[in-house]
Amino acid sequence: MALALVSILIAAIPVTYCFPTTFQELQDNGKNRTSIKFLAVGDWGGVPFPPFITPVQKATAREMATVAEQMGADFVLTLGDNFYFRGVDSVDSPRFKSTFETVYTAKSLHIPWYVLAGNHDHAGNVKAQIEYSQKSDRWNFPSYYYELNFHIPNTGKTLTIIMLDTIMLCGNSDDFLDEKPRGPLRAVDANRQLIWLKERLAGNKADFLLVAGHYPVWSVSEHGPTECLLQRLYPLLNKYNATAYFCGHDHNLQYIEEKGVGYVVSGAGNFLDPDVRHWKHVPKGSVKFFTGQASTLGGFVHVEVTNNKMILTFLQAKGTSLYRTVLSARNLQ
Repeated sequence: MALALVSILIAAIPVTYCFPTTFQELQDNGKNRTSIKFLAVGDWGGVPFPPFITPVQKATAREMATVAEQMGADFVLTLGDNFYFRGVDSVDSPRFKSTFETVYTAKSLHIPWYVLAGNHDHAGNVKAQIEYSQKSDRWNFPSYYYELNFHIPNTGKTLTIIMLDTIMLCGNSDDFLDEKPRGPLRAVDANRQLIWLKERLAGNKADFLLVAGHYPVWSVSEHGPTECLLQRLYPLLNKYNATAYFCGHDHNLQYIEEKGVGYVVSGAGNFLDPDVRHWKHVPKGSVKFFTGQASTLGGFVHVEVTNNKMILTFLQAKGTSLYRTVLSARNLQ
């Protein structure tokens, strides 16, 4: 009984290593600006043998650079699986250079990269990826989960992005065995994150509220919907009127919209998968866009947030946009 009580008390203690609630400074905050722009890419993490990158990653990196330069990008939102297939072993791993620094070399991509961990990262040392934030001038990974807040320039409006660790929340999975998450390694850590998330969502008054994680809530592809997130996260996205949820894990581009929330799957940064085995496992009529064809050469999403709308553009590495949609600012009345 005493042990159970201690466990409950520990779970209720606020997480002390979470990123403090502060507003991020944009590198270019000029008087003529009225929006925030960023790229969202997941599952971009190369391979653990020479040349340490894939053709898809190389093509996608090249197009990300072009789009960042032409359309604009204040930062890159990464959605996990940063280093295939078993993450990194230390902060001094050569993979940081071979799979990241020497791939995304364009000046337009020397902007903040906000990072979260995927299942392959958790097969290695996620703390080493967090520590790399101290060695890189653009790699920002302050904690397993954290909150980002931005002022949309010259509008008086705000954007919040909550970065989650869905592996800590739901457990790891083995892609090679097509396993679903097996439950959290430590229930106390999962509950701490969930308590923190509920607190951040309940108190959030941003005009645009985005949540990001590695596992999908909804997906029509190989991994399909994540049951753990349908139970623990999905009700919160609806209750607190989230604008969108961003994820990777399935190696394609998807846009699903349900109950006013946009579900963005951007997992085409390194591999491509046209699998649609779970097409009937998402709400009927919710799938607005899907591509996982090898002919795209890879892909990512460009996001622009203005005073009253969020514009999502899905791009293929071949150099053209594939799909565009618009989401409205939150109604907090």
